Amino acid sequence: MKIRYVLPAILAFTSFANAVELHHVIVRTGTDGLDMVPLTISNAGKEGLSCNADFAHWYSAGIATVAPGKSARVELWFDAKTGTFTILNDKRENLPVERLWCGLSGRAYATRVQITLDRTDAAKGERAVSCNVEQDSLVCR
Repeated sequence: MKIRYVLPAILAFTSFANAVELHHVIVRTGTDGLDMVPLTISNAGKEGLSCNADFAHWYSAGIATVAPGKSARVELWFDAKTGTFTILNDKRENLPVERLWCGLSGRAYATRVQITLDRTDAAKGERAVSCNVEQDSLVCR
């Protein structure tokens, strides 16, 4: 029997079609059950800042640019049940934040520093950081 007949027959009886299961994902929208925890990022340095959020290991977006001597406010939302901080997109869908970071404009990724978030920020109802260059590195406290 030739391979060109055997291989299709074998493939027809395998379960390759079940190898990937697709599940419906419900995307949370709006702010019901969430607490607002605004993040204020102040730029105490002499160069602009570019701040970003990582929403998944494959997706990130810019959330603020901050000129020297200026501040930016980012609306974060906190789910006390899950401990998750989210940002709403233009459709008011909740984008869970995995990581927030800022870097110097034009070389943000190479100079990035992470901005931590935790439950104490949510309990205070706000988070504020000031960023500046110290010893050739960006520092945000």
